Amino acid sequence: MNLSLKAVVFDLDGVITDTAEHHYLAWKAIGDELGLPFTRAFNENLKGVSRMESLRLLLSLSKQPLHFTEQQLEALATRKNELYKRLIMEITPQDALPGIPELLDELKRLGVKTAIASASKNAFTVIDNLRMNDRFDCIVDAASIRNSKPDPEVFLKAAELLGVEPEACVGVEDAVAGVQAIRAANMASIAIGAREAFPKADLVLPSTGALTVERVQEAFERNRKA
Repeated sequence: MNLSLKAVVFDLDGVITDTAEHHYLAWKAIGDELGLPFTRAFNENLKGVSRMESLRLLLSLSKQPLHFTEQQLEALATRKNELYKRLIMEITPQDALPGIPELLDELKRLGVKTAIASASKNAFTVIDNLRMNDRFDCIVDAASIRNSKPDPEVFLKAAELLGVEPEACVGVEDAVAGVQAIRAANMASIAIGAREAFPKADLVLPSTGALTVERVQEAFERNRKA
């Protein structure tokens, strides 16, 4: 392992565990309540996006302009979150995505720090239910920052808490906005998903099962040479 790599910063949803279905079901309930045609395909637009921005995207599905006060918008977003929180209480350690526990153990063995950089305000709850608290040196969630992805704030905050330079980090994401945030933070980037969706990532992998220490190092070295 090249000692220049000091830390790996992970998104949570779709990288450590897949809470996309929980988010989808919660937003679908709000969409049904408002009579909006919310689909799984449209749900893809909400990946890596803050709760309020997700709500605005959902409301954009209406054929007629919808008018809500800020208080009403907050109430809708809060209700969605309450639905989501009930759903994620069902998460167990078995819900960690393939290869992730092994990768975290290997990074720890090598002395590489790890962090969560999530757009979710429920990151601590999810990590607790996964029984992974001791596997991360810090967790930065939406409650810790002002600007959501693609702004780099959440990744920069993670690097700051870890005590390392952003340039010494690799960020791992499954959303376009997240990869943009990693790049804006001057970190090396790994995207999980379809190659064509992430033309600017340093490395694109089809699943977390392909995410190994060697691939992390490869992304880091590619970024340094770029």
